[in-house]
Amino acid sequence: MSQWEALKQLDTKYLEQLDDLYQNETFPMDVREYLSHWIEAQDWEKAITNYSLATIHYQNLLDQINNQYSRFMQEKKFVCQHNFKKYKQSVQECYGEDPVLLAKVVAARLKQEKTILNAVVEDQQTVLDATQPVDCERHQDIDQKITALRNNVQTRKQELKFLEEQQDEFDFKYKTFKCQESHSSPEQVQEEMKVLQGMLNILDSDRKNVIHKFQELLVEAEKLLDTLVKEQLADWKRCQQKACIGAPMDVCLDQLENWFTASALCLFQVKRLLKKLEELGIKLTYDKDPFITQRPALEKQAVTLLTCLIKSAFVVENQPCMPVQSKMPLVLRTSSQFSVKPRLLVKLPDLANHIMKVKVYIDKNSPNGKGYRKFNVLGTTTKAMNMVDSKFGGLCADFRHLQLKEQKPGIGGKGSNEVSLIVTEELHLISFETELVYQELNLVLETCTLPVVIISNVSQLLSGWASVVWYNMLSNDPKNLTFFSSPPMAPWSQLSEVLSWQFSSNTKRHLNAEQLNMLAEKLFGFQPNYAECSITWARFSKENLPNQNFSFWLWLQGVLELIKKYLEDIWNDGNIIGFLSKKRERSLLKRKPTGTFLLRFSESCKDGGITFSWVEHLSNGDFKIRSVEPYTKAHLANIPLAEILRFYKVMADENVPERPLLYLYPNIPKDEAFGKYYLDSEADFQNNKYLKTRLIVVSERRSSDLPSDEIMDDCQLGNLQLSESMKLDNVLRKDLQDLMEFLESDSMI
Repeated sequence: MSQWEALKQLDTKYLEQLDDLYQNETFPMDVREYLSHWIEAQDWEKAITNYSLATIHYQNLLDQINNQYSRFMQEKKFVCQHNFKKYKQSVQECYGEDPVLLAKVVAARLKQEKTILNAVVEDQQTVLDATQPVDCERHQDIDQKITALRNNVQTRKQELKFLEEQQDEFDFKYKTFKCQESHSSPEQVQEEMKVLQGMLNILDSDRKNVIHKFQELLVEAEKLLDTLVKEQLADWKRCQQKACIGAPMDVCLDQLENWFTASALCLFQVKRLLKKLEELGIKLTYDKDPFITQRPALEKQAVTLLTCLIKSAFVVENQPCMPVQSKMPLVLRTSSQFSVKPRLLVKLPDLANHIMKVKVYIDKNSPNGKGYRKFNVLGTTTKAMNMVDSKFGGLCADFRHLQLKEQKPGIGGKGSNEVSLIVTEELHLISFETELVYQELNLVLETCTLPVVIISNVSQLLSGWASVVWYNMLSNDPKNLTFFSSPPMAPWSQLSEVLSWQFSSNTKRHLNAEQLNMLAEKLFGFQPNYAECSITWARFSKENLPNQNFSFWLWLQGVLELIKKYLEDIWNDGNIIGFLSKKRERSLLKRKPTGTFLLRFSESCKDGGITFSWVEHLSNGDFKIRSVEPYTKAHLANIPLAEILRFYKVMADENVPERPLLYLYPNIPKDEAFGKYYLDSEADFQNNKYLKTRLIVVSERRSSDLPSDEIMDDCQLGNLQLSESMKLDNVLRKDLQDLMEFLESDSMI
């Protein structure tokens, strides 16, 4: 299988990463799709350093586009023709004068695709390692039960065939006897009656035995269904809840679908066999016939089990999610599109040929109270279930372009309810309804999503996400829409795991025990044991932190956003300790050599900030911990953190610049730790034939008697041109000539 084909079979969250990768039209996804085999067969990495090979690849790519254009022309696909003509012009404009750039772009895309595939393998392995021992044993047990049920049904089928032959034999002899009775002697009649009575007694005994065997079979089936519905499906739903808030859970439904389908097929066969018993009873019956007295109850039980199984099999595979916020499902914004996908876990023969239309509703049974907002669902709200919308052939209805619109409040609108909730605490349910008609079984199937939070403004997004996290962390009831009227407290043992998921689901790194301890101390103050601590909903998401004007949740999300936008590689590689108290920072650095530094997140920046601190040992044996003011998004948007660390200097005594950062904690040379993130090498910088500018960071040491935890002021000097007039922001030294001599060490001529 080609790399591209493997990518197309991934789950939605990985396909969204692939979609983001091809947002830039410099190398369109359509070209990647139709020319996938040719693209993957070329050595693009080698072409980066070989201009001739890059030129050949460029010309061959144009030829491939032309060939595909011709195929579209033969197939009369006008829109595809139009697009590929446009793509050819775009490739010529972008890479005609620089084919090496094409090689770089394609090589980078292929490498990023492999990164997505590797992430899938890592995620699957993580889940497999955590669940394999227990799940493997449970799955084998279920497989054995299904095999036993299937064999039992086949045995009943063979017994029924034998019983039918036995009944036909009795019926033939009885009719023969009736025809010859008038011509037979009383002794012959009496003897024949004894034979027939013996045959009837055996037949009655066999009928009772068959009924008993069917009773045992249905008991087995009921136990199996309890395992599937009350255990396995319930576990999957709980796993899906956790996966929605970041847990590395396997929520694939294929195994459940196989079990549900096999069980349903067995029960449908049982239902047909019981119907066959009814036919045999109609042909031949007698006083206290078990086919008349006991069979109807068995058929009713079989239908009840089938009904329970199939109704439970209608689930929501993909919970509601806006494409632009794939990491925050269940938070929906009015007038913004979202997708959701219900699925039926029973694949019956010919069922796909039956039209099963699924209808979408919202808040069919909304809580009482005039303050509860009402919404309409817009878009295609009815869709037929099919197997096309599923990668693995499941029967589903993929709604991709739904929207919500709030109804205008009538008399006694929002705010009139005595227990009215704020917008981000108000929970809503999106439900689905369809009808199944199959083999004399007519069922109305219903299912619903997990509760969603509906916002009207992007500023409510983080608060809405906090509600989703809190609900799915603490509630197993999917229909508890009044949850936030009295939200329960969260134990730290549970909350700490969920906080770690916020990072592992957005990056490749979770929070370790020490980082979580720092967060616990921030929430609860110092405690000898945080395992017994609990936190209220208000304390978590609403109340401001001490001496701050923002909540714990907003601060944590600000840090996470900073990592995703500007620090992800450095964070993933473990170079940022991040969550660390100043006291712990001091204890880590004080015994390290001068110049040892570490990176931690600021506790005072609402939108996220990062700072670094280093240790200096003095001649008198004392030490000092130096720290810089935090760098925020505004700073990191202009200069990457690796470049700040690379060129950071301090103006020491006599205006002599020093580079104080030498070793990343515990003892890694700075350039070894961050060299791969540098924008260019020193040699590239010096050998460039143009005057080149560099954005650098300078701090001033105000005196030699700085306190141990002094916060030093930053000075960022941006876009300094030695040949042009200079604009200096926050220049720390009055002697401009001395400053220029210092800058010449970093701005090359």
